Formats: sequence, C-alpha cells, structure tokens
Amino acid sequence: MKTLLRKCPACRGYTLMERCPKCGGTTLMPMPAKYSPEDRYGEYRRRLKKEMSGEA
Repeated sequence: MKTLLRKCPACRGYTLMERCPKCGGTTLMPMPAKYSPEDRYGEYRRRLKKEMSGEA
C-alpha cells in the first residue's frame, strides 16, 4: 500500500498534496524508505557514511 500522507518541512503541516496549502512549500514523505534485505545501494551508502565520518 502506498502512503499518500505528506509533510511540509517549512510549517510542519500534513497534507495529501505535493504543495502545502498553508505556505506553498514542497511537501515530503514523512517516513523513511522501506527496508529491504536485497538493498542494491547499501554498500555504497555504508562506504559514504564511513568516508564522511573520517574513518577512510
């Protein structure tokens, strides 16, 4: 099931539209992406996180 609820980061309001009706800002999905054991980009994400923390 696809989530239709979206959140505006500017005014922190919830809506079903891509533009916030209160402030006109762009809305985002409030939840992270679903976890998958077949994560195709996990290796790259972990490598980037390691480099950003200075452990490279």
